[in-house]
Amino acid sequence: MTNLKLELKNMIIDTLELEDISADEIIDSEPLFVDGLGLDSIDALEIGLALQTKYGIRLKADSKETHGHFASINALAALVESYKETN
Repeated sequence: MTNLKLELKNMIIDTLELEDISADEIIDSEPLFVDGLGLDSIDALEIGLALQTKYGIRLKADSKETHGHFASINALAALVESYKETN
């Protein structure tokens, strides 16, 4: 597991106060919403705010592209990496 993916998993756990799950239990390619981790739209807003605070990433909530970024840990890591490269 890369440091970035571990960092993102811990950010999600801390942000959403998920006390019953560890970073090791979150599978990088599994969906974060509905199936998989089972997060919802309120969770997405909180994660979006955490991404903005930690990495300076601003996302549009109603964008299809944003929905793709939140598909999995792999997708979030790709978003953060691409943001770091362009900024």
